[in-house]
Formats: sequence, C-alpha cells, structure tokens
Amino acid sequence: MMSVLQDHYEELLAAFSHHYRAVELLRHHRPYFEKIPSIRRSGESIITIPLPIVKVRQRQPLQGSNPNYDSPNELIALPCDLALLMCDPEWQIKTEVEIFVFIHRPAEDLSDLLRRWRETQVLLSRGYSWEMPLQHQHIFSEGADKPYPLFVLSTETAERIKRGLKGACLPNVTMPVHRELEHLTEAAPLESANPNAQFDLNCEADSEIG
Repeated sequence: MMSVLQDHYEELLAAFSHHYRAVELLRHHRPYFEKIPSIRRSGESIITIPLPIVKVRQRQPLQGSNPNYDSPNELIALPCDLALLMCDPEWQIKTEVEIFVFIHRPAEDLSDLLRRWRETQVLLSRGYSWEMPLQHQHIFSEGADKPYPLFVLSTETAERIKRGLKGACLPNVTMPVHRELEHLTEAAPLESANPNAQFDLNCEADSEIG
C-alpha cells in the first residue's frame, strides 16, 4: 500500500479549515451540500473547527459526589480531523447539522479509520457541547442528536479502504494530489477552485449512516 504523504494530509486539513473550501468539499456529496443554510453567506453558515474539542460528561461521578446529580464535564479531543457546524446566517443559531470529517492519515488502514469514527460516536453518546472558536463563542454550543460523518481519501489510499467504506455506506470523497493545494489561501474565492479536480463519490444516496 502506498502511504499517504504527511504533507498531503496537512494540505487537506489546512484547505478545508476555511469555509470556502468546506463548501467545495460538501459540493461533492449532495446530501450534505443541501444542508448548508446559505451558499452565498457561507462565512456565516459554516463554522469550521479543525481538530475539535468537546465537553462531555465524565464516565463516573467523582468520589464522594452525589450520584443523583449530573457528573462533572471533561474536555475531550475528538478523533476526527475537522468539524463543520451549520448555522442559520440570519439568526446566528447553530442548526442540528454537524458534519465530522475524517481525513485519511499517513499509515492509517481501514480499521484505524473506522475506529476513529466509532470512537467519535461513543464519545458523543455521552452528551456534549462544543468548545467554540473565539469568534463564535456567542453561538449556542450544545451538541446535536445525529452526527454526520464524511471521509476524505487520497488517490494514494489503498483500494481496500475505499471498498470498506463503500460496503459500510459511509460517505467519502477521494481528493487527488494537486500542486494547487499548496497555494490555497483563506482569501481564495470558491470559484477559483481547480475545475479539473476529481472527487470519487462511493455512496451518493442519503442512506442510513452506519
């Protein structure tokens, strides 16, 4: 298996951390793209959080605490690479749509990639709220009921990983290596994206997420 280059992973993470490129990514999975409140106001419609942190309930009450009360919260770094939170641009209220992006990491195989998604599901099941970026801390941060995963693969990703995600009907796109990735900037408009970029959608139907 060809290894995913660290530089390629870092470029993808950097690119999709900006809302312009997050929109471009979701454009290649229509069920998620249609959940964006406003394409023209993408800066107010999508909050991007790279390497996100959430506040979850501790598994066990602290020693000596009253078990009838909620357990104290703890901060957890989620094993996904990026969180995309949808917001109503008019009311500045977070919607129930939260997309968890998993970028294929160097030396990561199918079981590793799937395990990160499963661990995310388990952590979120404890009840959570987001550690919001400073510029968005005024927005209600309570977590949603249903997480939406999206896997971003490389042209160097092993075919068994693509087959495995397709078999599990987990939404994924394949991002080819482009030198243009190195030149993506925060100010780059959506229209400047490489028109020849190809994404491979293995699970187009808005089916039940596994």
